Amino acid sequence: MLLLARYVIPVSGPHIDDGAVLVRGSAIEAIGTRADLMAAYPHEEVADYGLAALMPGFIDLHTHLEYSVFRGVVDDLPYTQWKMEVQRREAMLTPEDWADSAVLGAVEAIRSGITTIADVTDSGSSVAAAQDSGLRGVLYREVSTMDTAAVDGVLSDAFSDMAEWGRVVDPERLVIGIAPHSPYTCHPRLFQALAEAIGTAETHVALHLAGSKDEYDFVKYGSSPLGQDFRTQSGWAEQAWMPTGVSPVRYVYQWGVLELPNVMGVHCVHVDDEDVAILERANVSVAYCARCNAKLGMGIAPLGKFRTRGLRVGLGTDSPASNSTMDFFDEMRVGLLIQRGMGAHEAFYSSETFIKMATLDGARALKLDHLIGTLEPGKKADIIAVDLSQSYQAPTQNPYSALVHTSNQEDVLMTMVNGRVLYDRDCFLTLDPESMRDRLEEMRVKVRV
Repeated sequence: MLLLARYVIPVSGPHIDDGAVLVRGSAIEAIGTRADLMAAYPHEEVADYGLAALMPGFIDLHTHLEYSVFRGVVDDLPYTQWKMEVQRREAMLTPEDWADSAVLGAVEAIRSGITTIADVTDSGSSVAAAQDSGLRGVLYREVSTMDTAAVDGVLSDAFSDMAEWGRVVDPERLVIGIAPHSPYTCHPRLFQALAEAIGTAETHVALHLAGSKDEYDFVKYGSSPLGQDFRTQSGWAEQAWMPTGVSPVRYVYQWGVLELPNVMGVHCVHVDDEDVAILERANVSVAYCARCNAKLGMGIAPLGKFRTRGLRVGLGTDSPASNSTMDFFDEMRVGLLIQRGMGAHEAFYSSETFIKMATLDGARALKLDHLIGTLEPGKKADIIAVDLSQSYQAPTQNPYSALVHTSNQEDVLMTMVNGRVLYDRDCFLTLDPESMRDRLEEMRVKVRV
């Protein structure tokens, strides 16, 4: 199939005016101008998207698809209060609710042009949603306990689930990993045992790290709402915790988990120069979740320090529970504007930089850049088409600027993963969101209590 558009944005090189991409099977076979490829492949089926941009699909480095039903339920609260309210309402959901909520998340991801997710799931609902929807991704089995006596059982259950998930997913698209939740929900023995179990294997590992000031205060000083109210609500009030006197990054580092071969830190807001140096030394990638961090009052990640140190940094939306939408255009736009607004004159980020962060840099963060992240012959055909013809986009002079500063998820015309079209011009081809409307309303009533 020949895909045509006014702009083709390979990311790995300059954009092509009046460009084309040839897709054969699951891969990209050729990329070039419309004239050249149509002349070379005159009998190929053509899909012409007109005044639009063809580009690599977005790579969302941090999602919780199963939390989509909590959108708008717990708003306008700072991080710890938000976390406790969401946790309280989680018990109201049935396994069927979690499954349908994850499907809702997959629908929005596809609609937003997200083709790869790095999803953290406790219920496991994201596994079926990602498999059935056709998304690519890393699915992390979340683990947590502050009870040292429970560590072995928690890890045993997790590895058993991971093995089962690996048997039911398409290994060409989906990889299984593990996610120790955070320093405030994991006993140090859990980090240590996980590091020992994984060893030198390239197992994908993700953890929420240094996200909030409350987390920082809990780890370093032993006191914060996370160390008191949240621990009580979680049933860990009797578990001893002594202040460590160090930052969350330095605390986790001493238990070996950051030195595993394939680790991603999510948020990494409250970090100093020594913390960033540790992340660099351990080759930890970072998921920059600007909108979530701003909405929950968590702070602003020092993106400039990460990039100066050469860390692999991409973008993450987090969950609709914390971020309201999975609109990746918003994620690029807000992430860029926040950094500019901080007065980072030494690194005045361009739209093109954030397009790269949303695609190739995200692939590098997951060590998947040999497969995805750019439009190049031999890469997987994970491609989106984005409309640039709307009144709020005209006249289009610079496609990178138009994508970051004027576009939104409603402008996505087509989403393709592995050469398979998942969404095309208002039509979902793998999922049926309309059939879910009644179920979603039923769940929303339940969790609003």
